[in-house]
Order: sequence, then C-alpha cells, then structure tokens
Amino acid sequence: MKTVWLFPGQGSQKVGMGKDLFDSSPAAREVYERADEALGYSISKMCFEGPDDDLTLTANTQPAILTTSIAALATLREKRPELPLPIFAAGHSLGEYSALVAAGAMTLEQAVKLVHLRGKAMQDAVPPGDGAMAAVMGGTPESVQALCDDAREDSVLSPANFNAPGQIVIAGSAAAVGRAQALAGDRKMKAIPLKVSAPFHCALMEPAARAVETALESVSFGEMSFPVVANVDATPNADASRVADLLVRQVDNPVRWTDSVLAMVNGGAEAALEIGTGRVLAGLIRKIHKELSVQGVGDPAAVEALKGS
Repeated sequence: MKTVWLFPGQGSQKVGMGKDLFDSSPAAREVYERADEALGYSISKMCFEGPDDDLTLTANTQPAILTTSIAALATLREKRPELPLPIFAAGHSLGEYSALVAAGAMTLEQAVKLVHLRGKAMQDAVPPGDGAMAAVMGGTPESVQALCDDAREDSVLSPANFNAPGQIVIAGSAAAVGRAQALAGDRKMKAIPLKVSAPFHCALMEPAARAVETALESVSFGEMSFPVVANVDATPNADASRVADLLVRQVDNPVRWTDSVLAMVNGGAEAALEIGTGRVLAGLIRKIHKELSVQGVGDPAAVEALKGS
C-alpha cells in the first residue's frame, strides 16, 4: 500500500503531549533531549508540564509541536523498523518543517531553531490586536476571495488556509476581518473568529518572511529521501535547492492544504499516517477525500496498533 506521512501544525498542541513517548521510547527521549540542547531551554518540560500560557506562545508552540512530531516518528521507526518510506510527506504550515526533517532535508536541531525564530518573527510582525483570523464556513475559494475583496477596503485581508471544501481561513487586519464577519451571513457563509496571536499567512507577515529568509541563508539542506508537498504551491518537491524559497514564500502566502492532499492522492497515495499530536488533519482529509484512510500515530498505543495492522 502506498502511504504518505502527514505532520500537524499550530493548534494541535496540548500540555502533556509526548510525555508517554518520552517515557516509553529511548528514541523519542533522545529527540526531546536534542531539541532541549539545541534551543537552550527545556521545550520537553514545556510540552509535558506547561503551563499552557507558555506553551501557546507562538515561539514555543512551533518547536514544541515539531519536536513531538519527530519524537512520534522516532518511536514509530524504533518499534517498526521495517516500515517503508512514504511516497510523499506533507505538513500543515509549521508541519512542513517536520516533514522536511523526516525526509532528511534538515536536521532536528536546524528545524527547532528555525521554527522558534519563525514563531517569534510571526508574533512580532503585527502589534497585538491589529490582526485577526476567522474560519469561513460554507464558502468556495471564489466566494471567500470575493468576501475578502469586498471587506478589505484600504487594509489587508485574504484567504490564509484552504483547509478543506467549505472551510477556508481568512487573515488580515482586525477591522477587515470584522467587516468580513458581518458580510458573511448575507452570503450564506459563516465567519468564526479564531483565537490566534497573529494573522498568519497573509501580507502582514512580510516582515516575518524576511526574517525567515535571512535565517535560511546559513542552512545547508540535505538530500531528500522522498518528496515533500509544499504548502505554497501544493506540489511535491524533492529538490533540496528549492526548499528555502518554498519555506520563505510559505510565511506570507496561503496554505493550500486541500490541493496538497489531492496532489498526493493523484500521485497514488492509498493511506496516510498522521504523525504527532492531535487528529486535526484526519478530520480535514475526511472532507477532502474520504477514501484516503488516515491512521493517527501520536502515542505508544497508536504505534502498537499500527504494528498489528
């Protein structure tokens, strides 16, 4: 069976995540220890004990989720060494970095440092309260784009995440998002405000994109073991020389998750493993292509269940 590996993004975090992996798997324990050393503070303690206010700070959330995803993958490879490589991997926003670590394009140490910087840069790009995001339900890409065009006025507003049919997130200035919420009802859509710290994946993130671009200039990328579907163009990439540009563009452009999943299906994917905490991606895939089965691998029990399947 042709399998793909999927890695979650921001929003899947919770206090306590990965503690059972750390306790049961030497391979997972090593991942957390390496991440702690690379960052210079204990991201493992923050994952396991919180507090939640610290874990949900974007600069901490991003390395925490990445580390937990790679710890889950390390456990899986430790317990099931015969597991074949996927035909593709993909990650939602931040999760693209996890997919690149899995493919060998970058090391865990490089990735946790990069996403820590990325998270801080995204947080600092827009003053608190100036930006917002909302999930628009019941619209098409065309109708949500029109909603943004009509609500934008002289500010920033655009689609940020094409998550699934009928579920598209918009991002921009707080005033523009508010206007979109007011307009949505008259257009048979519903715009639900999201509790986020910044308006990700829109033009307001341009300063963060420049910070990520500078950081990536010193990174040497390794040969990739399998293609990673990039968020920004929904196309499989196995060329290490293209990774930096794709990651820079990802910061202030929308996440094309629906198209990414369909690209993997069209490329032959028959099953998927969601590697890391939460089951957000499985829920989205049910709306995108329900014939693609998704099995979660985020704790020791799930790894054992996979071994028996």
